[in-house]
Amino acid sequence: MRPVWSGAVSFGLVTIPIKVFPATEDHSVSFRQIHAADGGRIRYRKVCELDGKVLSQDEIGRAYEESKDHLVPVTDLELDELPLPTARAIDVQTFVPAEALDPIRFGRPYYLQGDGAVAAKPYTLLREALERSDKVAITKFAWHNRERLGALRVVGDAIVLQVIHWDDEVRSAAGLAPGEVEISDSEVDEALALMDAIGGTDLSQYRDEYREAIEAVIQAKTEGREPPETEASAEPRGRVVDLMAVLQDSVRAAKEARGEPAGGGEVHEMPPKKKAAGTKTARKSPEKKAVRKRTAS
Repeated sequence: MRPVWSGAVSFGLVTIPIKVFPATEDHSVSFRQIHAADGGRIRYRKVCELDGKVLSQDEIGRAYEESKDHLVPVTDLELDELPLPTARAIDVQTFVPAEALDPIRFGRPYYLQGDGAVAAKPYTLLREALERSDKVAITKFAWHNRERLGALRVVGDAIVLQVIHWDDEVRSAAGLAPGEVEISDSEVDEALALMDAIGGTDLSQYRDEYREAIEAVIQAKTEGREPPETEASAEPRGRVVDLMAVLQDSVRAAKEARGEPAGGGEVHEMPPKKKAAGTKTARKSPEKKAVRKRTAS
């Protein structure tokens, strides 16, 4: 695995030489575009619209489109000489509690590897400090001609750089949720029972069945066989009339699929509702059970 960037983490006056490696990889099946009539490959060529010449990569520069008829050329040297401290280092700006970051802001993760013996002690020091404080380091860094925000956190024995979207890159969810809907405590309790009954906690048990099906089709066609038949997916159901009945049926089906008895579900205490901004907390009736505070496991 080759590093995608080499530089340093700047932590106050401490400098940690590092190499950056992708933490994830894509296993999707890729396809080529072909001419459907004869199977010929479709090729893409970069052509100058003025002289019609097909260009090689070293003949291609970049420019900013100020208007439809005006392009402003920008050279690689001009970009390299931008006066940014983050152009040479991942610069730590501050430290925040891990729970302060909304996961919706997370982008691609990268592993950081200490570069050489000189990096071993400061790398380990930063890792231990992050672990003991349960905080993440908010950083700024410049890659691929743009400055980015990132978070340094610990995964196993390694420090991970998690790309963080800027505030103006996260779209608002306003208006997407339905309006006021009456949901009974018993319906929420049944939904919690369904959550307990569905699936397991080990994510490694799940497979990319879509990719496996595509690979099976490709393998069959390569060997001159007919592609395997696949079961058609169930048609989407219509409007739910009795939500409670559907929830109860779902719980029974999930338990049967796991080999558990369908009856005698676990009784859940209602979790506290999140208080919406600008609303008053409703007073509880005396008959209701006290709400027990839940903590994440």
